[in-house]
Amino acid sequence: MIERLRKSFLSYCRKRRSIYLIALFPGFVFATFFEGLEWRRAVATNDVIEALRARRDIPVDVDARPEALLARIAFLTKQDRLEQAHGLLEALDRSKDAQTRARAHYLVANALLRTALEHIERSELEVASPFVNLSKREYRRALQLDPEFWDAKFNIDVAARLVRDFPEFEKKSGDELTADPKKLWTDIPGKPKGLP
Repeated sequence: MIERLRKSFLSYCRKRRSIYLIALFPGFVFATFFEGLEWRRAVATNDVIEALRARRDIPVDVDARPEALLARIAFLTKQDRLEQAHGLLEALDRSKDAQTRARAHYLVANALLRTALEHIERSELEVASPFVNLSKREYRRALQLDPEFWDAKFNIDVAARLVRDFPEFEKKSGDELTADPKKLWTDIPGKPKGLP
């Protein structure tokens, strides 16, 4: 009697196991299909990133992966196309990847600071002022997202030194900024202009 119960129990388990396996099979098929789509999307993203690194102008949709958006922002900032980079930066800020977002803010801040330094070298202090202030804001945003981002810490210090050396860069009244062209000595290492 115990043997008969044991055999009926094993038979019952075999039938149920085959039913469960049959039921799980479509789930495995769907999971494999979706993983294949995800793999294909990752390969396409890598292709876009490589093309942008090779300096080919590949458009990236605002709904693309954060890595592709970052690569496009890097490409645009090297080309000094800051308005387009800002549009993608806003799209990237909707993602949850804090390090990628910090890196993107850092790249935009570097481009803004480069533009400011170019204007300072041409003694266009009034034009340079907004770029310095915007670069500081972007560096701060990068540091909020990634407080250990050493390069952003260093570069915000450079931008702060520019503000200290050109105190007129701090907004005092409205949009008007004045600068005295005689105060052109900076503390940036390797960039002395004349004698102190």
